[in-house]
Amino acid sequence: MSGFSQSSVSSQNSRGTKRKWVLEEDVAFVSCMVNLHNVGTFNADTRFNASYLNELERMLEKVLPHAILKAKPNLNSRIRTLKRDWAIVYDILSSHWEICSNNY
Repeated sequence: MSGFSQSSVSSQNSRGTKRKWVLEEDVAFVSCMVNLHNVGTFNADTRFNASYLNELERMLEKVLPHAILKAKPNLNSRIRTLKRDWAIVYDILSSHWEICSNNY
């Protein structure tokens, strides 16, 4: 079994099975999301339309064939996690810039 396969196995917790994402998967995931956005086919008023998750699943299957990432629950869950995590970073940076701009 390869290192990649071993590091992306699921673990059991109190709410069921939770997938552990590895850096390679996150990089591919974000890259595919950017490509979807740039193509514009799946955009609807600056947001993705309903069919983008299925296309994202197909794109990731080509890049990471052994990861077995499914639109639901894997990709949908990862999007929620990244939104939450990056919202925290955004808030921290916004607060920092607000403080800096008030000092000048």
